[in-house]
Amino acid sequence: MVLGMSLQAFTLVHVVISLIAIAAGLVVMFGLLGSKPMPGLTAIFLLFTILTNATGFLFPFKQLLPSYIIAGISLVLLAIACIALYGMNLKGVWRPIYIVTAMISLYFNVFVLIIQSFLKIPALAALAPAVPPAPPSGPVFAVVQGIVLVFFVVLTIGAWRRYRPMAFA
Repeated sequence: MVLGMSLQAFTLVHVVISLIAIAAGLVVMFGLLGSKPMPGLTAIFLLFTILTNATGFLFPFKQLLPSYIIAGISLVLLAIACIALYGMNLKGVWRPIYIVTAMISLYFNVFVLIIQSFLKIPALAALAPAVPPAPPSGPVFAVVQGIVLVFFVVLTIGAWRRYRPMAFA
């Protein structure tokens, strides 16, 4: 039991939170490319990304896994992103700090989604076998993660160059 829910129900809630965070984050990312602030959706992205990382720590702990380390780093980055956005209003150096920290946090969520997809979807698991507790491996998995990494690097650089909000309300 976690937070009064069965482990299966808690896992479902965690996955739904993660998918909402990723979907909102992708829309926000493309909004950054068009210099569209989207304050409501940005708040949803940040809140649900914080929640998905925080709820990840509530699963039964057997050993320190890379997912815990990624979640910890992501929470630090999200704190910086929230300070840059809400505390410093993206002024000066805080604009690129926000873009980079928010997009790395989004990338981490997508990175974990890909790992979980390769672990849980039989067709993908056959392409990149994993020996628990190690993540999936092999050329297909590496190519997919590499493409996603390049995608995020290119779009983050694009957002850094193009995002010039008049005011974030």
